[in-house]
Amino acid sequence: MLPQIKIADYTYALPDERIARFPLEKRDNAKLLLYRGGEIEETVFATLPSLLPQKTLLVFNETKVIPARLLFRKDTGSIIELFCLEPMLPADYEQCFAATETCDWKCVVGNFKRWKSNIPLKLLFGTHVLQAELLEKQEECVSIRFRWSGGDSFAQVLDKCGATPIPPYLKRNAEESDTTRYQTVYARYRGSVAAPTAGLHFTENVLKEIEKRKIATTNITLHVGAGTFRPVKSETISGHVMHEEPFSVTYEALQTILAHLGNIVAVGTTSTRTLESLYFLGLQCLSGQEPKHVNQWEPYTTTSTVSAEESLTALLNYMKKKNLHSLQATTQVLLAPPYQFKIVGGLVTNFHQPQSTLLLLISAFIGNDNWRKVYDYALCNNFRFLSYGDSSILLP
Repeated sequence: MLPQIKIADYTYALPDERIARFPLEKRDNAKLLLYRGGEIEETVFATLPSLLPQKTLLVFNETKVIPARLLFRKDTGSIIELFCLEPMLPADYEQCFAATETCDWKCVVGNFKRWKSNIPLKLLFGTHVLQAELLEKQEECVSIRFRWSGGDSFAQVLDKCGATPIPPYLKRNAEESDTTRYQTVYARYRGSVAAPTAGLHFTENVLKEIEKRKIATTNITLHVGAGTFRPVKSETISGHVMHEEPFSVTYEALQTILAHLGNIVAVGTTSTRTLESLYFLGLQCLSGQEPKHVNQWEPYTTTSTVSAEESLTALLNYMKKKNLHSLQATTQVLLAPPYQFKIVGGLVTNFHQPQSTLLLLISAFIGNDNWRKVYDYALCNNFRFLSYGDSSILLP
């Protein structure tokens, strides 16, 4: 049965001055709220390694934010913004970023009414020109064909022409510092248009301390889409359409996850959604399906007594049979009460917007009364909120 949740029940008063507009000078100086077994303590993020339970496996999202905002200035002076959402041709991220002449992207267009769609947009970079041609207008986005000369890869073109897509609620333009600070120190694979912000607090020193304490780690990759900022406009959550995001998990990572069931702490909601999606992909394998996609309501329309161990084992067997080093899939999964988590037992995360699907995830994870307890504490104790804000570790 689909969750009949009124989104208005998942709100709180967030004063504008509590939204962190800029990151702290030192990433790991952020405040850290520890929620453990119903009790709350306050510390700083640098102490995180000492708070992790024995035998913990930390799971990081290695996605890398791309400079996805392209600003084209017309001869009239009008600015038209193309916000690159996801590649269409080639559809593979790495192949698309490696393209040296042309590629097609799904984009959101700002100031679209100023664009005469039969006239390509042009943007000068160095002695070369990036050209944008409208292919098709869809309901919420458009298909754009980019062409350029000079031999640069599209990744290099974006680096030269694009701007960091910082969240709209920061209410400011991206600055040079955002290029590095709106990026985790372990980011590896290009593709996100929003940072997995729970990871922004990690530093090389924190990672070294994690290694020193012999805390196990592994990595997944989920490319975060612009839908992460999409507000819930329907009265109940059943009317909300979740965005689809691609993710990948290696065979070795999946083996590590299976070996640490019961001790897994996800770094961020993106890692959480990926890990929980793996359970449902395993169920698909057991029912003879190809594990390619998890839809948003699958957790609520699927009745199963299969354990996480059985499900992940089925997924590993599928990968071994297909000789796959990495599993590529997409997820739309929406994690909301009364969802029972299958794989994730702890969560490192920031403080999220009122009436958001991320807040629903937190409520499902620690309980409705407890999320309010956590957020009331953060509001009363001067924590900074949202992407550049402070952090929490939730250990139910």
